[in-house]
Amino acid sequence: MSQKIIVIGANGQLGNCIRKIAPDFHFDFHFDFTDSQTLDITDKSAVEDYFNEFKPDFCINASAYTAVDLAETEKVKAFSVNAEGVAHLAEACADIGATLIHVSTDYVFSGDTNISYSEDDFTAPVGVYGHSKREGEELAMELNPKTIILRTSWLYSEFNKNFVKTMLNLFNIKEELSIVADQYGQPTNANDLAEAIMAIIKSDKKTYGIFHFSNYPETTWFHFAEKIAEFSNSRIKLKPITTEEYPTPAKRPARSTMALDKIETTYGIEPKHWEHSLEDCVTILKAQ
Repeated sequence: MSQKIIVIGANGQLGNCIRKIAPDFHFDFHFDFTDSQTLDITDKSAVEDYFNEFKPDFCINASAYTAVDLAETEKVKAFSVNAEGVAHLAEACADIGATLIHVSTDYVFSGDTNISYSEDDFTAPVGVYGHSKREGEELAMELNPKTIILRTSWLYSEFNKNFVKTMLNLFNIKEELSIVADQYGQPTNANDLAEAIMAIIKSDKKTYGIFHFSNYPETTWFHFAEKIAEFSNSRIKLKPITTEEYPTPAKRPARSTMALDKIETTYGIEPKHWEHSLEDCVTILKAQ
């Protein structure tokens, strides 16, 4: 008998990537894909009813309020989705003994260190978005003992809006672009994250807790943009600028690089080099 997986936020980047590979697992798992229209995670009773009816073995929470700048003025909305909604999912999972796989972010860190963050390092978000995601982590761990949190960073894919697709669009209409060159992080292809999540679900022995997953190594937004241009054969002129030269409503971590060894030693998942995963994505997008 196949196990059941409910995917929350199925129309987002990660949700679409999971949907893409779901047929590869159809012998072992039955997937139920939900979006905010079919299941509003901020509605506690709706979540309870849905889980009691579907009774999933696993819940992948790929939904989130991700508008980092807008969160500064939409704090209630950000916390409603990223914290309260996560609590509802965690409680519903706990009630039926399901495993919650919750996706979080590198933005839970302050980004003021030169050392890569481990899963146990102190969190100190610098913006509302990061604060809401940290609270979601805490609630998930508190309310469901069978919780796996995956912190990721700089997510992109061939789906929805993201930095890679924005750059490719701008390359077609601009002759020059200024890109921030003093913020460091790890670009992550959402397809790789989807594969990692399914590897965890398929593993015989589950280790719960917090894990970091991204592509590697670290880079800057400027170098990321340079590689997008290179892989797309664009002749765009890119100009490196500082964070001070590109003010935003929300402050970003200057360096939120995460250590990736825990997920490799625990689950045998080896992250890919971000340039290889980026080239794959650009190839897909250029063919569309």
